[in-house]
Amino acid sequence: MTGSTNIPRCCHTASTLTNGEVLVAGGCGEIVNRYTAELYDRSIGIWTKTGSMNVPREYHTASIRNNGKVLVADGFNADAVDFTAELFDPPTRLLTLTGQMSDARAFHTAIALADGKVLVADGEDNNGFTNSAELYDPETEVWTEIGNMNFSRRQFTSSILMSRQVLVAGEYNSNVNILSSLEIYSSI
Repeated sequence: MTGSTNIPRCCHTASTLTNGEVLVAGGCGEIVNRYTAELYDRSIGIWTKTGSMNVPREYHTASIRNNGKVLVADGFNADAVDFTAELFDPPTRLLTLTGQMSDARAFHTAIALADGKVLVADGEDNNGFTNSAELYDPETEVWTEIGNMNFSRRQFTSSILMSRQVLVAGEYNSNVNILSSLEIYSSI
């Protein structure tokens, strides 16, 4: 067993930083949990509080970008799904808001691409399931819609293939079915 987090949480994200520390952000429980972020130093087994998020979140995503920053995107903000994203900067240990997303979503996936952009797909918004996808450009901090998926999905996986395409697999869809469909995203 190792050190305990400062605040109990679930439905959060955990991201391993380039220096080996682990950033844990947001989560379910008391509203204070959704705002908090902590760093775990595995060499000494200690958790330390870091800058709080600007927006409370649960069921969000966190993607490590090429420059080591972590993009924390969307998720539930109390009882609604939010349009916001923020960046964690390891040297300053702070989270700052970045460009507003095109679509609100939770239960989505996010994956950092080789060109530094982040692909965010599907999930659930305030009206139910979505089937949209968008790209975050770190150079401009702008989100761009890139079209719709063939199926509305939530709680699925996205993986980068050797071809640099993204494979989206599985789904829990709006008909409350678990399906085995696959889709490919290609920026090539």
